Amino acid sequence: MLWSDPENEPPEELREMQEKLRRLGLLMAVAMLLAMLVLGLR
Repeated sequence: MLWSDPENEPPEELREMQEKLRRLGLLMAVAMLLAMLVLGLR
């Protein structure tokens, strides 16, 4: 690790991708919960 190395900051595209994946994961979790509720109510 050199003092001239850049900061350990992920690039902008990677950050956007992580944000999208996080949102997608949250959406999937909510969808699974809803599906379980619907199936459980039947």
